Amino acid sequence: MFAAAADTLTRSIDALTDVDASGLGLAEQLKLLDVLETARRRLTAVSHTVALVAAKADAPTVMAKAIADRIRVTPAEVRRRLRDAEQLSPRTTLIGEALPAELPATALAWHSGDLDGEHVRVIQKFLRDLPAEISPDVVADSEEFLAFHAAQLRPDQLDKLAVQLAMRVNPDGNFSDEDRARKRGFTWSPTQHPDGMSTGKLLASPELRAMIDALLAKFAAPGMCNPADQSPVIEGEATPDAAERDKRSHAQRQHDALAAIFRATLGDPKLGQHNGLPVTVIVTVSIQDLQAQSGHAVTAAGTFLPVRDLIRLAAPAYHHLTIFDGVTGRALWLGRTKRIATPDQRIVLHAKDRGCSHPGCDVPGYLCEVHHIDEWAHGGPTDIDNLTFACAPHHKLLGKGWRTKKLTNGRTQWIPPPQLPLPSTTNNFHHPERFFDD
Repeated sequence: MFAAAADTLTRSIDALTDVDASGLGLAEQLKLLDVLETARRRLTAVSHTVALVAAKADAPTVMAKAIADRIRVTPAEVRRRLRDAEQLSPRTTLIGEALPAELPATALAWHSGDLDGEHVRVIQKFLRDLPAEISPDVVADSEEFLAFHAAQLRPDQLDKLAVQLAMRVNPDGNFSDEDRARKRGFTWSPTQHPDGMSTGKLLASPELRAMIDALLAKFAAPGMCNPADQSPVIEGEATPDAAERDKRSHAQRQHDALAAIFRATLGDPKLGQHNGLPVTVIVTVSIQDLQAQSGHAVTAAGTFLPVRDLIRLAAPAYHHLTIFDGVTGRALWLGRTKRIATPDQRIVLHAKDRGCSHPGCDVPGYLCEVHHIDEWAHGGPTDIDNLTFACAPHHKLLGKGWRTKKLTNGRTQWIPPPQLPLPSTTNNFHHPERFFDD
C-alpha cells in the first residue's frame, strides 16, 4: 500500500510539474495555487505524523537526529515538527485507550489542509501565554474559536484576533509567578552571522530584569567599560573626560558592560567546576592562525571566535597548551589507568572532538561526558586515544546495542545496532573544515 501510494504521489507531482501555468487563465491559476497549497499542508501533516511514529521506534533523541540527517533538515526543525505532531495527533493512554489530539479543533483543520504552520504557531502561542488559572472549558472554546477562524484568515490576521481574544479571556491581565516562570528563557540564534556576531532572545523575569538594571546602571554608564580606552574603567567611577570621549550608543554600552561583568566572573573559584574543569572559555586554534593573527578559533560551545578577539580575550588568562601531531592529528598525551579522565585530557577532547562525537549531534563540548571506546570495566585504559566526547543521551545508548570504534585518523565511529537502518559514520558537525579537507 505504501509503495503504491508513494508512486501515485510522485506521478501526480510529475504531472503538475508539467502544467504550463502561463496557458491558464487567472482564475485557473489561483485555483491551482489553492489546490497546491492545500495539498502541501496535508502532506506536511502526514509527514509530521510519520516522523512522530518513527521517533518512537527508538530513543527519541537518536531518531530525531537520524530523521534530520535523512531528510536534510536541522535537528531543531525535527524537534519542532515532533512537538507539533504530538499536539495534533490522536493519543493513546498506557492502557490502550484512544484519546483525541491535545488540540482537537486545530488538529482537524491541520489534517484537512486548512492551516499552515504559521497558523499553528499563533494558536500555540495564544494557549502557551494563557494564565494557568483559566478554566479548561474556556481554553477548549478558545482553541476551537481560533481553529475555526484560522481556516479563513491569514496568519497575521489570526494573530490580531488572538490578541483580542486573550484580552477578553483575561481582561484584567492577571498573571501569576508560575505563569511568568513558564515563559522565561534565553536562547541564541542557531547560527552566527558571517561577521561572527550572534543574535539572542531574552524574555526576562521581573527579578532578573531588576538585577540587570542595577548592574547596567553602573557598568553601562558613559565612560565605563569602554574597549576603546587603553585602560577601560571597571572599578570606581568614570572620569568626566572618559565620559566625554565615549561615543558609544546606549545599546553598545550595555553590551560592553555585560562583556566586562562576565569577563571578571570567568574562572572564579566560587563558581566551582563544570565536568571537571573551571568555568572558563576553552578555545581551539591552529598555531598557523595564531602566528598570522587571522582566521578563526573554535570554543567548546562550537562558537567561532576571530583570532584577533581570541588574543584580546586571552591576554589576562591562564593558558593550557595542547600539542597535536601535525600528520595524524593524534594528541601527544598519555593518560593514566584510572577511570576518570583528568582535566588535561578533557581539554584535549575539547580540542579534538569539540562536541558529542555521535553522528549529527550538535551538543557542544561544554555539555558532554567522557566515554571510553574500549570500556574501562572491560580493561580499556583511560588514555586519550581511548576517549571521546558523548552527550548524556547518546552516552546511554552505548549500553543498548550501539558501539564505538576509534579510526586511524583519531575520529570516533558510531556503529548502530543491527535493527536500526542507520549508517556507521563519524560526526562532522563540529568540524565543518573537514568538508573542505577530506
